[in-house]
This record gives sequence, structure tokens and C-alpha cells, in this order.
Amino acid sequence: MDKRPERRTAPKGPGARRSRRGRLAAALLAALTVTSCAGGVSGTPGAFGTRDPLFPRLGNDGYDVEHYSLDLDYDPASGILTGGATIVARATKDLSAFDLDFAGMRVRDATVDDEPAAVSRAGDELTLRPHEDLTRGETFTARVRYSGRPRTITDADGSKEGWLTQPGGGVLALGEPTGSMAWFPSNNHPSDKATYDIKVTVPDGLRAVSNGELASTVHNGARTAFSWKVKEPMASYLAMVAIGPYEIDDKKTTKSGIPVYAAVDPAAKDRASGVLAQLPDILTWEEERFGPYPFSSTGVVVAPAKSAGYALETQNRPVMPLDQFDVSTLVHELAHQWFGDSVTPATWRDMWLNEGFAQYSEWLWSEQHGGPSARERFATEYAKDDGDEIWAYPPASPPTAADVSGRPVYVRGAMVVHKIREAVGDEKFFALLKDWPRVRRHANASTKDFIHFVDEEAGKRLTEVWKTWLYGDGKPDAA
Repeated sequence: MDKRPERRTAPKGPGARRSRRGRLAAALLAALTVTSCAGGVSGTPGAFGTRDPLFPRLGNDGYDVEHYSLDLDYDPASGILTGGATIVARATKDLSAFDLDFAGMRVRDATVDDEPAAVSRAGDELTLRPHEDLTRGETFTARVRYSGRPRTITDADGSKEGWLTQPGGGVLALGEPTGSMAWFPSNNHPSDKATYDIKVTVPDGLRAVSNGELASTVHNGARTAFSWKVKEPMASYLAMVAIGPYEIDDKKTTKSGIPVYAAVDPAAKDRASGVLAQLPDILTWEEERFGPYPFSSTGVVVAPAKSAGYALETQNRPVMPLDQFDVSTLVHELAHQWFGDSVTPATWRDMWLNEGFAQYSEWLWSEQHGGPSARERFATEYAKDDGDEIWAYPPASPPTAADVSGRPVYVRGAMVVHKIREAVGDEKFFALLKDWPRVRRHANASTKDFIHFVDEEAGKRLTEVWKTWLYGDGKPDAA
């Protein structure tokens, strides 16, 4: 994500938090007291939340999702989205009920393994109680049908996520960090990655672009269904849908043969063409530094200017409003395909592993394309006085959800990466840039995992880097 001047925030206001906690507690109590249709409860309800240090209510306990199949039908005239979500998951404990993260819209009905399931709602938690308890290790299929006007989530800083409507019937559906639950029910935490099928039906004249590869396009009367398949695991916050009169360029490939699928808003076509032409070369440059591209396709969505207020590293093809579409930001968002999308943070507090590396990729690009070197960029940042925002908190310890996209995570995160480079030398450093995404390919990783990996690869403990730059408070005494 490239949202460095701004911050994202958690749900607003202490009063709102207290009332939401009360509703969630009531839902959990209801789930505990309902009698099993099968005649006796052997399992327990899966708890809402994953105890994430910044977003403790995101995600859910008791199961691991393997695959989502989303069938979405959008009517721009009414703003109504009609959806069906089929979720294949494995129970990680005996379950009498389980929760999904889902904000707004009306749930029409739900089933678990083709049997009707009891449904209850409390805030952004949707609880399903299957006809029979689920056994630990059992794979089950849940289906939820729903409809309504999806929610646009506005943060305190004015940034928006979720379902962002555009003039002319267009939509951007974006999800970092919470917004995916505005348009489909999910286990909405980065630690639970899954494959996806995403089908979106829209009126003729509009296109629906999503992650992965376009599997089919089916016309039916005055409407067209676009079906997308995501073959590699994806965190829910990286799922996206872009609806609009996009012009498509799918004829290019990278030097390594990766298909490039670019969707461009017609009004942005002329201004975007120069940067867009560089995408294959940028990806080739990144493959040379970060190793083989981790997904089966790449590309970009160039959305209307001001449509989101930020660029986002959605898997396979980042979403970038025209006013954010420049070479440096494209380098940043494509680097996330390795750092964040393939190697995904274990918790939201580990976001510096995404943003620090993506920021540093911009510094490397500059260094190797006639601009300031990474060392010079580091020096410029270090010269900022003690009161500058980049020293507000350590990059690996953002104190609140409001700080997850703050400048310490991005800029000081990149400074940590540069200090690693200085500590191990260029030969080992550039080997690390390839080895880290290789050994953690399509998995999750914590800051602790990364520290252990670097110390092992370096053959020594980088204690000063971790203590001073990664976890130290305030501006370090010396660069």
C-alpha cells in the first residue's frame, strides 16, 4: 500500500467500542446457550477475533479456510449487491458454531454441508450454527446468501475502504485492513490465506476485474459475468473487485513469460500509457532482485483519479488511481507481490515487513536508475529532527491500529532494511532479498521469524539493528 501521508484507523470512539463489545459478547453467549439440533453439544463455539495486537476482533477462531467461491451480482442503478459465498474450511477444533466477519447487508440464509444453519448477527460478526457439530480435522462447506448496499468504511483520517462507488456505475472494492468484510463474509485476518473463485455479474458496458486469471466471460441478455480464479493462497485484505468501463490490455508478458493483465479507466488512458509501458521491465528488474515472481499473472488496475486516495497492493494486480500512478509507486506496489502478498504478515503489527521492503525497493530503483542512492535516501531521512513523525514509534511496534500505515512503518522500516544491508554487506544482503521470499513463499511470517532468518543467514546476531532501529524508541543517536 502507498498511503504514507495518511493513517488508517480502527472503529471509532470509546463508546462505539464498548457497545460493539457488548453486542459481540451477547452473540457469543447466545451461541453457547443454543441447544444442538443434533441433540447435545460436544463442540464449543469458535471465538470471534484472533487476538491480533492491533485488530483483536478481526478473524475468527476454530477453523482454517481453504477456498472461497464468491458469486456477486451488482446493479449500479439501485446500488444493490446480491451475493453468494461458498466457503470450504477445515475445523481446527470441535465446533458447535463458528463466526465470519461480515459488515452490513442482509443475510438471506445459510447452510453448512447442505443442511440449514442457524444464523445470528452482532455488529460485524456473523455466527453460523450447523445442524450437527463439526469435528476437529473435518472439512466442511458453508454457504451464505446475502444482499444489500455494501458499506463504505470511512476512517477518522478521511480515507475509505470497503465498497467505493464511482460515477457512471463504477466500484472499487478494497480491503486493507478491514474492508473486505463489507462485500463478502470471511475469516478476515492475514493469517488465514485461501484460494478464490470470484464471479462478478454487471450490466453490459461495464467490466468486472478481480484477482488472478480471467477464467470465463459469459453474456446473458444485457448482463455479463466475469469469472476470476486465484490459484495461489491470498489473504482476504488483498482481494479486490474493480467495476467500470475499463479498457483491457492483456497481450503483454514479462521477460519470464508472466501474463500481464492491465485494466485502465478510459479517461486515464493517455496519461497512464507511459508508466504502463514500463510495467514488464519493472517486474523483470524486481525478479532479478527478489527472485522468481510468486504468482501466475500480474498487471494493474488504473482507476479514475481520486477514486480511493491511495494505491493498494491487491494480489496479482495492484489498484492505483490515476493521481497515484507513477513509476516509483508502481515499483512499490509490485514489490509487495513478494513482500506482503506472497510472504504475508502473521499479524497486523508485522506490517513493516511489507512496507519497509516495498519502500526500500523504491530506494533501490532510484539507486540503479540515476537517482539518489539508498544510502543518500537513508541520510535524508536520518537528518530529520527528533520531532519528525518517522521517530514517533518503532516500526515493529505501531502502538494502535491508527498507526499501522504510519511513516515509521514505511520510512523507518526501510531504514531497518538499509541497516541490515550495511551490517551484512551487499553480497549477503542481495542474497537475503531473494532467500526470504523463497523460504516463506505463500506463507505467513512474523517479525520474530524474520529476525531469526536474518541472523541465521548472516551468521551472527544483528543485535544493534534490532534493538536500536527496529524496536528502539525515538531517533537513534548515530546513523
